[in-house]
Amino acid sequence: MDELLKKYEEYLRHEQDASNHTTKNYLADLRQFQDYLEKNHPQLASGGKSTLTKIDHNIIRGYLSTLFSKNNPASIARKLASLRSFFKYWIKEGTLSSNPAKDVATPKVPKRLPKFLTVDEVSILLKGPDSDDILSLRDRCMMEVMYASGLRVSELVGLDLENVNLGEGILKVLGKGRKERIVPVGSKAQTALANYLAHREELLDKSYPTKAIFLNRQGTRITPRSVERMVQKYLKTSGIQKEVTPHVLRHSFATHMLNSGADLRGIQELLGHSSLSTTQKYTHVSVDKLMDVYEKTHPKA
Repeated sequence: MDELLKKYEEYLRHEQDASNHTTKNYLADLRQFQDYLEKNHPQLASGGKSTLTKIDHNIIRGYLSTLFSKNNPASIARKLASLRSFFKYWIKEGTLSSNPAKDVATPKVPKRLPKFLTVDEVSILLKGPDSDDILSLRDRCMMEVMYASGLRVSELVGLDLENVNLGEGILKVLGKGRKERIVPVGSKAQTALANYLAHREELLDKSYPTKAIFLNRQGTRITPRSVERMVQKYLKTSGIQKEVTPHVLRHSFATHMLNSGADLRGIQELLGHSSLSTTQKYTHVSVDKLMDVYEKTHPKA
C-alpha cells in the first residue's frame, strides 16, 4: 500500500496543490488505516491496486469502530474524509468503480461556536509585548496583523515581504486551497508592521536570507506552533481567563465586525471562506450576545 500512498501524495501536491499541512494530515490518517489493515487484514495491506477493490464499507466501519475510545467525533470525521478522498482519487484513475467510504455514516460532530475576546480584552492582549526589543516588536506586530486583517495563523507565517503594501494598507494573503485574497490592514497594524520591519534585520540570518516577514530567533520563517505558543503566553500574562484557540484574534476580528454592522458577505471575503455557511457561525455568536443583553436589560425579558 506504500506505493499507492506515494502516488496519492504526488496527486495532492502537484495536481491539487494542497498545502504541506493538508497533505501531512491526509497521509497520517491513511497510514493509520494502513496500520489497521496490517493488523486485521494483512493480505490487503501488502497488496497493490488490485487489493483496493476488496476494501469495502464493512472494513472501513470496523476501522472506525476502533477509533472511538481515543478520538473525538470531529477527529474521526476527518479520518473518514481522508479515506473518501483517497478512494475518490483511485476512481479517477480507473482502479475503482465506486467509493467504499461513501456510504459510511459520518459521526455527528457537535457544532462548536468560535470563542472570541471582547474589544477590551483584545486591547489588553495587544499591550502584552510592552518592551522595544525585536522579539516584542515582532510579537506585537503579529497579533496586531491577525486582529486587524482576520488572518489564520498559517496565513500569517506564510507572509513574505512582497505581500505587504504599506502605502496602500493592504496584504496579499495565500489562504486555504492556495487561494489568494487581498485584505486591508488597519492603521495600528500598519504602524506595528512599519516598526517591526525597520528592525527585522536584527533577526535575519544573513547566511540564509529569507523573504519571510516574521522570523524566529534563528533568522528563519517562524512556525505556526511558535505563534500559537506566543499568543497563549500573552493571554496568560495578560490575565485573560479564557480557554481559546490560537485563532482567537481571527474569531474576534469577525465577531467584532459583525457586531458593528458589517455585511456577512464582506466578512466572508475578508476571512477567505469559500462558503457563506462557514462564516454564518459568527452570527450565532452575535445572536447569543444580543440575547444575553436582552435578558439582562429588558424589563419584560
